[in-house]
Amino acid sequence: MELAQATAMLARTPSTLETLLADLRPEWVHWNDGPGTWSAYEILGHLLHGEATNWLPRARMILEHGTERPFEPFDRLAMLSWEHEPVDALLARFSDARRISLAELSSRALSASDLDRRGHHPEFGEVTLGQMLATWVVHDLTHLAHIGEVLARRYRDEVGPWRAYLPALDRVVDAE
Repeated sequence: MELAQATAMLARTPSTLETLLADLRPEWVHWNDGPGTWSAYEILGHLLHGEATNWLPRARMILEHGTERPFEPFDRLAMLSWEHEPVDALLARFSDARRISLAELSSRALSASDLDRRGHHPEFGEVTLGQMLATWVVHDLTHLAHIGEVLARRYRDEVGPWRAYLPALDRVVDAE
């Protein structure tokens, strides 16, 4: 895991989300696949909540406390209880939060040995900072794909026989 490449990928997420979701009509942004699934709006809220309570706070915990203090559990569903706001406002909040997170991460001037430092995850036990930062990248990419698939399924029936070649239309993901 190369930190520069990881942060470069993380820096792309806000603009990718904006390209996918800005100015979309509500029926697109709030479309989901039924109970226990998330809309693009909810996925964006999940990413925003993670920005505030998961990735950088846990990196700080590893750097400042090591394995002495376990991470706080992450509430994967917190965004479901938020008051709705326009998607463009969520996009702006996420973009600002990500910029601040990456600036702080950069200011720490992490070394290769820092990436081997360990923290205590409440479910997995000991994890390294490098593993956690790699997971942050993969988490973003997974949810970007998730958003693309949720949006694609708006036309599940309209594609006719091409559905046989479009596995995303039938790959429904339960909420994380």
